[in-house]
Amino acid sequence: MSTTTTITAAEINKLRQVTGAGMMDCRKALVESDGDFEKAIDYLRKKGQKVAALRSDREAKEGVIIAKTTNDNKTGLIITLACETDFVAKNAEFVAFAKSIMDVAIKNQVKNLEELQGSKLENASVTDKINDQVAKIGEKIQLTRFERMDAEAVASYVHGAYRMGVLVGLNKNTAQALEAGREVAMQIAAMNPVAVDQDAVSPEMIEREKSIVTDQIKNDPKMAGKPDEMIEKIAIGKLNAFFKENTLIAQPFVKDPSKTVGEHLRSVDPGLKVIQFKRVQLG
Repeated sequence: MSTTTTITAAEINKLRQVTGAGMMDCRKALVESDGDFEKAIDYLRKKGQKVAALRSDREAKEGVIIAKTTNDNKTGLIITLACETDFVAKNAEFVAFAKSIMDVAIKNQVKNLEELQGSKLENASVTDKINDQVAKIGEKIQLTRFERMDAEAVASYVHGAYRMGVLVGLNKNTAQALEAGREVAMQIAAMNPVAVDQDAVSPEMIEREKSIVTDQIKNDPKMAGKPDEMIEKIAIGKLNAFFKENTLIAQPFVKDPSKTVGEHLRSVDPGLKVIQFKRVQLG
């Protein structure tokens, strides 16, 4: 560790909130990782800690997330309108304001955050309208995230009082496909998969998980002195279990755990496939 790196109580607390690990464990993880948050999470997992979150992708403390599709269901958008307090986030006028921004985005087929900020809402830009809300409410308010998805069909889902939004891209645009897409969006909200299937998992994540499970095995006293071939075989088994638990198509379908999500899709339409998905949540 660098002698100039200082680990603060706030950093320790943040790691505790994300992982659920103890204070001293979190402090040691940050020290050993030179203050790098992601490396600290890996350190805890390698030491056998049951970490509560695989990824630290939470962005905004409070606010609302709106997910919506165009009338032809070929484009889906997600926006996050962030604020400082839960009180404001739950205010009906604030939610309505966020929805009005989404309506502008849908109407104008906006492609990115900057374009949305400059779009007209009534008689002013979205940015100016947000500044009006800041002056009115007295809190920092800003658009912090914009996601767009284009596909043959896109299903959208908003979960938990506007605290999470999901888009699911499908290869078929039928009523049955869209209904299945909404069901899959609820699955994604609940189970937070890392990718559509094993082939879509990034090489970096695969290498990271393999390194973690290998170190977990080596740190197990029962594995002391075991040959590398055995450790490699067990690691591959654990990696396959990771794919089954964390990739969408292989996960048990929440509404009917007797079949996987992939099997459910095939029961709706043998050719129906999820092409991509996006999941945004408040932390």
